[in-house]
Amino acid sequence: MIAGASVLALAAVASLVMSHYEIPPFTDKGDSVSFGQLPPSGSAGGDTGGGAAVTPPPNSKMSMPTGPAADFKNSMTLPDGTHVAVTTITGKKSGFKGKVWVWAPKEYNDPKFAKSGFPVMIALPGGAGFPNNYWMGTDLGLQTSISKWYAEGKSKPFILAMPVLNPAPDDKGIYWDASDIPGQPKMGTWLTDDVPDLMRENFRTVKSRDGWAYMGSSTGGFASLKAVLKYPEKFKAAICSGPDIVPDSSLWAGHDKEKAENNPELLAKALIDKKGSPDVYLAFQVGTNESNKNTLPNVQKFIATYGKGPIHTELKVIPGGQHNAKTYVPNMGEGPIQFISKVMEGPVE
Repeated sequence: MIAGASVLALAAVASLVMSHYEIPPFTDKGDSVSFGQLPPSGSAGGDTGGGAAVTPPPNSKMSMPTGPAADFKNSMTLPDGTHVAVTTITGKKSGFKGKVWVWAPKEYNDPKFAKSGFPVMIALPGGAGFPNNYWMGTDLGLQTSISKWYAEGKSKPFILAMPVLNPAPDDKGIYWDASDIPGQPKMGTWLTDDVPDLMRENFRTVKSRDGWAYMGSSTGGFASLKAVLKYPEKFKAAICSGPDIVPDSSLWAGHDKEKAENNPELLAKALIDKKGSPDVYLAFQVGTNESNKNTLPNVQKFIATYGKGPIHTELKVIPGGQHNAKTYVPNMGEGPIQFISKVMEGPVE
């Protein structure tokens, strides 16, 4: 009996070790994940729920996946059985080839939501945002937080899209301001066209802009702010944490016109001045211990100047908050996520 128990104990330890080091068959990392879609040709396995055969009525607010199905591979499995999966695509409009991580809440594959389109949040990191998007890791708790906030009635059950932000590391102080800088990879088009297209191809989504939002920290906060102000007809809301307010990449040298076209201050002014502009909702988060002491006054000035007309703003000042994602995620649940969720739609039929 002692020998048998020892063998079982050793087997359990070995299983945990092999799972930790992602040694098959003790891990599902790399398995195909279909999120309710038929797997790509040549693949097997994946999720099977989600009502892929549903045909919505003509007046439906939801959009069925258009295809083609992407080749999603499991990056990690969360305790509730949901998956963070990754695919590599070449953007049809930008021409940029990069990775996108995705996650859908457990409700997405719940039979009672089989006829429903879900809202999408495009989550953008700070820093290099290459070769990974740090929101795809579960250590920051973005996925579990969204599930928790939805259960508490604070948030929509967002599907997350987590693309790379830049085409290369910023180890030389070079970054791309989430924009189509002349002569550079078209990162603006990648983030505002190709990534949303990927989500429409593979998920049941909300047809209108009422189901599309951004969130991001630092440079990702700037990218989120700019995306909504530049394309208010496509995106309704953003959560911008510790964001830059104006473009400042050295790659803009000699391209003043294009730089102005990607300046949130100028975009906000144009939106206010244009009659009949759609309303947008911008939730800002800033810590009192941000590394850049100008961050809070810059955000406050932006809100005071442009938070009017169609531009609705909210500011959460985080006492003692620092310039990092671990500060921003828990505080999203104390105001910002409610602010945008109140004006967004989903799940919808």
